Amino acid sequence: MPESATLFLAGLAERLRRAPRKRIVFPEGADPRVQSAAHRLIKEGLIDPILLDQDIHEPKYSHIYYARRRAKGITQLEAEDLASKPLYHAALMVAAGDADGAVGGAVNTTAETVRAALHCIGPRPGVRTVSGVFFMCVTDRTQGHHGVLAFADCALVVDPSPVEVAEIAISTAHSTRTIMEAEPKVALLSFSTKGSAKHPRAGKMIEALRILRERAPDLAVDGEMQVDAALVPSVGASKSPGSPVAGRANVLIFPDLGSANIGYKLVERLGGAMACGPVLQGLAKPMNDLSRGSSAEEIYGTAIITALQAE
Repeated sequence: MPESATLFLAGLAERLRRAPRKRIVFPEGADPRVQSAAHRLIKEGLIDPILLDQDIHEPKYSHIYYARRRAKGITQLEAEDLASKPLYHAALMVAAGDADGAVGGAVNTTAETVRAALHCIGPRPGVRTVSGVFFMCVTDRTQGHHGVLAFADCALVVDPSPVEVAEIAISTAHSTRTIMEAEPKVALLSFSTKGSAKHPRAGKMIEALRILRERAPDLAVDGEMQVDAALVPSVGASKSPGSPVAGRANVLIFPDLGSANIGYKLVERLGGAMACGPVLQGLAKPMNDLSRGSSAEEIYGTAIITALQAE
């Protein structure tokens, strides 16, 4: 684990110790990795984990789910069946206020976990685009905020429109402030920097920048921008002189899910970084997804971030 990851997680844990204890529900409680993470979280006095490992029939939650989904054509019987499943039961516990957050995906797929979160919890008022961010802890602590950068959207939106790119950037800026405790410097990434190439895909990021400057005029953001111009001061000064972001970005917004997913995994696997996430952004209450290949360490970190999102 890079030093930046150790310090990042230690700082998050210390913040949790100073906050009221949060209840985080794990729908895959029989998984040994989840149990190991939960044991560590209890031992360190960070959260109160709730482990689920079987179907639970609780009328309260089926009523909540039916009320939320009946307009979509779901029947009461279907609501009872779905609400009893651990993944949906966990999400409904959060929706009802019986848990402060949920962490799933160690066994279930991302699609299943996100569907449960959207159906049971739903987006925060005013948010139309729910997205996913990774907090990437890299080996070079001069990068980002003490070696931590936010990458988005690496999880959900396959080909975002300019409006969706802007909404993803605003949500990621919020996550950067609340989780990283850093002022966001947002780079809208492309294969072009400031018109060096002409293509509709580059134009999408230019339009996203225009929308962002209207919706979030105080946000430090720039684009379209190649990743070296976003991260390397000398390149940023050459390719985008006078930019408030070039060469010192701590938030990287990708143009599509393909480039985002490839990018974070290259940084992780070849660059020795630790990826914390994906952390879901834009939900009314926190529920987060895990990779099915997650380690107990990664589940531990995601649970801490989930508890901080509930603050």
